[in-house]
Amino acid sequence: MLGDDEAIRRYLTPRFLARSALIAALYAALTLAVAPLSYGIMQVRVAEALCVLPYFTASAVPGLFVGCLVANGVGVAMGLGAGLPDIVFGSLATLAAALLTRAMRRRYLVPLPPVVVNAVVMGLTLHAVLRYPLLPSVAWVGLGELIACYGLGVPLMLLLERHRKRLFGAEQ
Repeated sequence: MLGDDEAIRRYLTPRFLARSALIAALYAALTLAVAPLSYGIMQVRVAEALCVLPYFTASAVPGLFVGCLVANGVGVAMGLGAGLPDIVFGSLATLAAALLTRAMRRRYLVPLPPVVVNAVVMGLTLHAVLRYPLLPSVAWVGLGELIACYGLGVPLMLLLERHRKRLFGAEQ
């Protein structure tokens, strides 16, 4: 386990912060670019393809969380989503999924945490806030996540794998 000082030196570098900010901006921009499709019971967030990034770099964890927080906040301000619970629970679900993805070592499992976590958390949120039926909510959110994370995320992961050393250096 890293000591506090060592962790700060390792993670709070300009490169780490810049990479996190870039990922956050990209996630928010991609989500908002296809805004109607990014919110609701059957959401396919193109930006969720980026949820494979924690496999490559730790800076993706805060980047995805902040990007999701921004996208959810702006989406709610635009009248999309499930209000404050969407901002809070949706963003925390993305953070939890990113941390679980970061821990994955088997490549074929990398896209799974965002699918499962978001299906359950957002399904429950849509059920509690908007009174959508629970099981269909979980299933529809899960289907959208499958499309984004496996349909778009796996090809992205394979592309990044080919350029891993140049893009991410020796980071594990």
